Amino acid sequence: MSLHNVMDAWKDAVDAHEPERVAANFTDDAIFQGLHPYGVGRAAVAAYYDSQPIGLKAEYKVLETRQLADDLVLGYLSVDFSFVDRPTINVNLSVLVKGDLIAHYQVSKLG
Repeated sequence: MSLHNVMDAWKDAVDAHEPERVAANFTDDAIFQGLHPYGVGRAAVAAYYDSQPIGLKAEYKVLETRQLADDLVLGYLSVDFSFVDRPTINVNLSVLVKGDLIAHYQVSKLG
Protein backbone atom coordinates (compact mmCIF):
# COMPACT_ATOMS: atom_id res chain seq x y z
CA MET A 1 0.00 0.00 0.00
CA SER A 2 1.26 3.49 -0.76
CA LEU A 3 1.83 6.27 1.74
CA HIS A 4 -1.01 8.23 0.11
CA ASN A 5 -3.43 5.32 0.57
CA VAL A 6 -2.49 4.97 4.24
CA MET A 7 -2.80 8.69 4.89
CA ASP A 8 -6.08 8.90 2.95
CA ALA A 9 -7.53 6.18 5.23
CA TRP A 10 -6.25 8.07 8.30
CA LYS A 11 -7.72 11.37 7.02
CA ASP A 12 -11.07 9.79 6.21
CA ALA A 13 -11.37 8.39 9.75
CA VAL A 14 -10.20 11.68 11.35
CA ASP A 15 -12.69 13.70 9.30
CA ALA A 16 -15.51 11.31 10.27
CA HIS A 17 -14.57 11.60 13.98
CA GLU A 18 -14.28 7.82 14.32
CA PRO A 19 -11.44 7.32 16.85
CA GLU A 20 -11.47 3.51 16.68
CA ARG A 21 -11.23 3.62 12.88
CA VAL A 22 -8.37 6.13 13.13
CA ALA A 23 -6.60 3.76 15.52
CA ALA A 24 -7.10 0.83 13.12
CA ASN A 25 -4.64 2.58 10.77
CA PHE A 26 -1.84 2.12 13.33
CA THR A 27 0.20 -0.90 14.40
CA ASP A 28 -0.60 -2.47 17.78
CA ASP A 29 2.62 -0.98 19.21
CA ALA A 30 2.67 2.34 17.33
CA ILE A 31 4.44 5.27 18.95
CA PHE A 32 2.06 8.22 18.69
CA GLN A 33 2.95 11.86 19.37
CA GLY A 34 0.20 14.36 18.66
CA LEU A 35 0.11 17.78 20.30
CA HIS A 36 -0.29 16.14 23.73
CA PRO A 37 2.02 13.73 25.59
CA TYR A 38 2.89 10.65 23.59
CA GLY A 39 1.22 7.27 23.83
CA VAL A 40 1.84 3.76 22.58
CA GLY A 41 -0.62 1.51 20.79
CA ARG A 42 -4.04 1.75 19.26
CA ALA A 43 -5.79 2.56 22.55
CA ALA A 44 -3.64 5.68 22.94
CA VAL A 45 -4.40 6.75 19.36
CA ALA A 46 -8.14 6.21 19.83
CA ALA A 47 -8.13 8.14 23.13
CA TYR A 48 -6.28 11.06 21.52
CA TYR A 49 -8.71 11.34 18.60
CA ASP A 50 -11.73 10.77 20.85
CA SER A 51 -10.65 13.92 22.74
CA GLN A 52 -10.64 15.98 19.54
CA PRO A 53 -13.64 18.21 18.79
CA ILE A 54 -16.41 17.19 16.40
CA GLY A 55 -15.79 18.87 13.06
CA LEU A 56 -11.99 18.46 13.09
CA LYS A 57 -10.74 17.98 9.54
CA ALA A 58 -7.28 17.13 8.24
CA GLU A 59 -5.79 18.24 4.93
CA TYR A 60 -2.32 16.90 4.21
CA LYS A 61 0.41 17.30 1.63
CA VAL A 62 3.28 14.84 1.33
CA LEU A 63 6.55 16.80 1.25
CA GLU A 64 9.12 13.99 1.24
CA THR A 65 9.21 10.19 1.26
CA ARG A 66 11.98 7.65 1.70
CA GLN A 67 11.59 3.93 0.98
CA LEU A 68 13.61 2.42 3.84
CA ALA A 69 12.83 -1.23 3.05
CA ASP A 70 10.33 -3.19 0.95
CA ASP A 71 7.54 -2.65 3.48
CA LEU A 72 8.81 0.46 5.29
CA VAL A 73 8.25 4.08 4.18
CA LEU A 74 9.22 7.28 5.96
CA GLY A 75 6.93 10.19 5.17
CA TYR A 76 7.23 13.89 5.98
CA LEU A 77 4.01 15.85 5.55
CA SER A 78 2.41 19.22 6.11
CA VAL A 79 -1.02 18.94 7.73
CA ASP A 80 -3.69 21.59 8.27
CA PHE A 81 -6.11 20.67 11.04
CA SER A 82 -9.23 22.81 10.75
CA PHE A 83 -11.93 23.30 13.37
CA VAL A 84 -15.45 24.70 13.33
CA ASP A 85 -14.81 27.22 16.14
CA ARG A 86 -11.12 28.21 16.04
CA PRO A 87 -8.29 28.90 13.60
CA THR A 88 -6.65 26.16 11.56
CA ILE A 89 -3.46 24.67 13.00
CA ASN A 90 -0.62 23.86 10.60
CA VAL A 91 1.79 21.14 11.69
CA ASN A 92 4.57 19.06 10.27
CA LEU A 93 4.05 15.32 10.53
CA SER A 94 6.57 12.50 10.28
CA VAL A 95 5.20 8.99 9.87
CA LEU A 96 6.82 5.61 9.55
CA VAL A 97 4.53 3.28 7.63
CA LYS A 98 5.10 -0.46 7.87
CA GLY A 99 3.09 -2.32 5.26
CA ASP A 100 -0.25 -0.54 5.35
CA LEU A 101 -0.14 0.65 8.97
CA ILE A 102 1.42 3.62 10.75
CA ALA A 103 4.11 2.47 13.20
CA HIS A 104 5.33 5.93 14.26
CA TYR A 105 3.54 9.30 14.15
CA GLN A 106 5.15 12.55 15.32
CA VAL A 107 3.64 16.01 15.00
CA SER A 108 5.75 19.18 15.23
CA LYS A 109 4.23 22.62 15.43
CA LEU A 110 6.75 25.21 14.26
CA GLY A 111 6.61 28.88 15.03
